[in-house]
Amino acid sequence: MIENPGGYGVAFTERSDGNQRSSEERTSVAERLGISSQWATATQVHGSFVHRVDAAGDIGEGDGLWTTQRGLPLAVLTADCFGVAMGSDNAVGVAHAGWRGTEASVVTTLRDEMTQSGYPPTWAAIGPGIQACCFEVGHEVASLFPGSGSRTTWGTVSVNLENELRSQLDGLELWASGACTMSDPGWFSHRATGTGDRLATVAWLP
Repeated sequence: MIENPGGYGVAFTERSDGNQRSSEERTSVAERLGISSQWATATQVHGSFVHRVDAAGDIGEGDGLWTTQRGLPLAVLTADCFGVAMGSDNAVGVAHAGWRGTEASVVTTLRDEMTQSGYPPTWAAIGPGIQACCFEVGHEVASLFPGSGSRTTWGTVSVNLENELRSQLDGLELWASGACTMSDPGWFSHRATGTGDRLATVAWLP
């Protein structure tokens, strides 16, 4: 598990931490981090809807969560999509960003909503996700990201989603894992294996 990258209240789980759809595995992670095992989550739909939350549990459809409640963990689940956290001294948020969510600007939406509510983020962290080396796409997807076109290691068209996310987080103190969930060991990758297991991006206000 990647714990407190950049000194923030954030963690990115690894395959060795187990499937974070499992309450038992979440409890184990929470105990290690010293946080509540009751997390606020959303039913992720690869969009840009963001919720402000003040209690644990599933808030319904959406791909971003943020809170000012101290000690309340927020989580998104991934297995090639990127988990992104952002925050300041008084608020924290998380977003689930695959190519659809990135194109829909879920990270920008989360940042803007926090800012407009009086809690502008000052830092951000990007977790592991499928990198340009492995993210093979068709030209119709690549055309959505004209500034981030790339090639896979086997020479086909790909997109550098992390580059797109970095642009949405411009101006913030930024940490990024850089790990590829498909080619690097230690992660769940739906594209590689069809797994239903999920990693978690968890963020909280200490």
